[in-house]
Amino acid sequence: MLGLALGTWIRIGLAVALIAALAWSHTAAYRAGVNSERRAALERSIDLLRERNATDETIRNMDDVALCAALGGRMSDAGTCE
Repeated sequence: MLGLALGTWIRIGLAVALIAALAWSHTAAYRAGVNSERRAALERSIDLLRERNATDETIRNMDDVALCAALGGRMSDAGTCE
């Protein structure tokens, strides 16, 4: 057996098994982190869309005077926003 004793082959096998286990655990942890970040980004996007929809609905329901005031202007006597 290539001049090595049985105990040496067992130690080599254990070292290979340990390296394989560490590689697997690293890969599993990396994938868990990727999935966690992906989920967080999706939740942030959903929250932003909900916020945007609420803002759009508020603006859509405003009349001209309220919209002018929201934009920082004021209505003139002629009926235009200044």
